[in-house]
Amino acid sequence: MIKNSFISVISQKEKEENAGSVEFQVFSFTTKIRKLTSHLELHKKDSSSQRGLRKILGKRQRLLAYLSKKNRGRYKELIGELNIRERKTR
Repeated sequence: MIKNSFISVISQKEKEENAGSVEFQVFSFTTKIRKLTSHLELHKKDSSSQRGLRKILGKRQRLLAYLSKKNRGRYKELIGELNIRERKTR
């Protein structure tokens, strides 16, 4: 249900095409990362899960770099919605 609500938040126009959008992919990677992180807090020596987490982190990082180059406004909005980065206070 979370994925469906996020799809409707991103865009009302293209529901079928949103499953492949950069924002949706970043959202799904973020949920996987959070699940794996909580798993690894209990099972610290699970090296295969650690490797999977590193791969997913790399994929999400590449997608976010692409999005920041393509559309900086959508990038900042997505970062704010998902609470991925810490905000700098000056």
